[in-house]
Amino acid sequence: MSEDNDKDSKTEEASEKKISDALEKGNVPFSREATLFASLVGILVSLSLFAGPQASLLSGGLSRFLDDPGGVRLFSGEDAVALFWTAFTLAARFLLPIVVVLAAGGLVASLMQNQPRMVGERIRPQWSRVSPAAGWKRIFGKRGHVEFGKSVFKFAAISLICVLLLMSAKDSIIGAMSSEPNQIPSLLLGLAVRLVSAICVATIALVCIDLVWSRLSWRSELRMTKQEVKEEFKQAEGDPIVKARLRSLAKERARHRMMNAVPRASLVIANPTHYAIALYYDRVKGGAPLVLAKGADLIALKIRAIAESHGVPVIEDRALARAMYDAIEVDQWIPQGFYRPVAKILYFLYARGPDAGK
Repeated sequence: MSEDNDKDSKTEEASEKKISDALEKGNVPFSREATLFASLVGILVSLSLFAGPQASLLSGGLSRFLDDPGGVRLFSGEDAVALFWTAFTLAARFLLPIVVVLAAGGLVASLMQNQPRMVGERIRPQWSRVSPAAGWKRIFGKRGHVEFGKSVFKFAAISLICVLLLMSAKDSIIGAMSSEPNQIPSLLLGLAVRLVSAICVATIALVCIDLVWSRLSWRSELRMTKQEVKEEFKQAEGDPIVKARLRSLAKERARHRMMNAVPRASLVIANPTHYAIALYYDRVKGGAPLVLAKGADLIALKIRAIAESHGVPVIEDRALARAMYDAIEVDQWIPQGFYRPVAKILYFLYARGPDAGK
C-alpha cells in the first residue's frame, strides 16, 4: 500500500540531473524484444547465406570419417589429438560465420537503443539481485505482468506459425519419406528459413510496442515527487560551482544583449578607450536618453567598434564618460544631473549632421 502511495505521489517529470545520474549508473531504457528480434534476423541470415554451403563443407570434410570409420588412424595419443583438431576445425568453420552474425545482430540492437558506456555499478554485487523478496516483487509486479503477457503472445504466435507452416508443407514432408536421403537437409533448411521468416514478421509489432513501452516505463520509474524536486533545486542552488556558473551565464547573456543593442544607439560617449556609454534618444517622444550599453576597457573598445561599424556617432568626452560610467546602469534613463551635458552633445550632433562625431 505504501508503495502504491509512493508511486502516486511521483507526479513530476524527472529532472535532467536525475536522468543523468540514472544513465551514469547504467539505468537505461532497454528492450529485450529488440535484441531477440535481432537474434532472429541473424539466424535467418545465417540459414539463408551460410547454413547450406557450410553444411556441405562440413559433410564433405566428415565424409571420410563416416564412410570408412575403420580406416581412421588411432594408434597413439598424437593420432587422437590430430583427429580431434581436424573435427574441431571443421565444426569451427561451420559455426564461426553463424556465431559472428548472431553476435553482430545483438550488438547492433543494443547500440541502436543506447550509447555504449562503462558502468561499474551494473556489475557490483547487490543483495536485491539475489533477494527472494525482490525476485518475488519482480515476478508479480507490473513489469512481471508485462513480461508474462509478452511471453504468452510469443508462445501463441510461434505455435500458430508452426501449425500453419507444417500444414502447408504437409505434402512435402510426406514426400520426403520416399525421397533420396540427400534431399532431406535441403527440405529441412527451407522449412527452417520459412519458419524463422514468419516469426520475424509476426514479432515486428511486438518489438515496436516494447521499444515504446520500455522508454515510457523507464521515464515513469524516474518520476519525482514535489519534495524531491524542491530538494534537488535547493542542492543545485546551494552549490557554489553551480551558482558561479549561473552568474557567468547571466552576465554573458546580458553582455550579448547589450552588444546587440549598440547599433540602434543615437550616440556613444567615450573616454576614449577606457570607458564607453551608448545612449538612445527619441527626438519625437523626447524625455531623457536611455542607456543601451556601457563598458570599460575591452568591452568599451568593442562597443566603440560596433558603433563605428554601424555609423553611430562616437563623442570623446573623458570626464563625462568617466562620471556616467559610475552613476548609470544599462536599460535605465540617465540621471537628471547629466541632462545638460548630454543635451549639449545631442544639440551639437543634430546641428552639425551625421559627421559631427567624426
